[in-house]
Amino acid sequence: MSERLPIVDITAEQTREVRRSVLRPHQDASMLVYPGDDDRESIHLGVVDGETIVAILSMYHMAREGETSGWRIRGMASVPAVRGDGYGRELVEVARDRAWGIDRAEIWCNARESAFGFYEKLGFVVVGDLFEIEGIGVHAVMKLACD
Repeated sequence: MSERLPIVDITAEQTREVRRSVLRPHQDASMLVYPGDDDRESIHLGVVDGETIVAILSMYHMAREGETSGWRIRGMASVPAVRGDGYGRELVEVARDRAWGIDRAEIWCNARESAFGFYEKLGFVVVGDLFEIEGIGVHAVMKLACD
């Protein structure tokens, strides 16, 4: 078995190359800056292979509509070379544990349809109807309860 790559804290700026290459290759650099990136409680994690970041997750202390508190996962991605190696699950678990150490509130995301199975394996459930994000595809809000 090969050695696992480490998960480390990174800056919002360090997430942007993977955000661009994996999630939004058709968008310009300004679209890769997300609201909340620089908030004090925002969490940015990366899986690093030497000097290269190969997977990312950003989490924001942000309630979804109709809720009073919550954590939002946004901009989660891994490069093809490590996709399917379990780093996505590890990123979610590390971020979840850190967030719940601050505020034990639901975790939610706007999940791409292709990622529903991934999130369901981690205990997330779909909330509400499917919706389209122009140029990106079909999504649904998914949430992980904190109980």
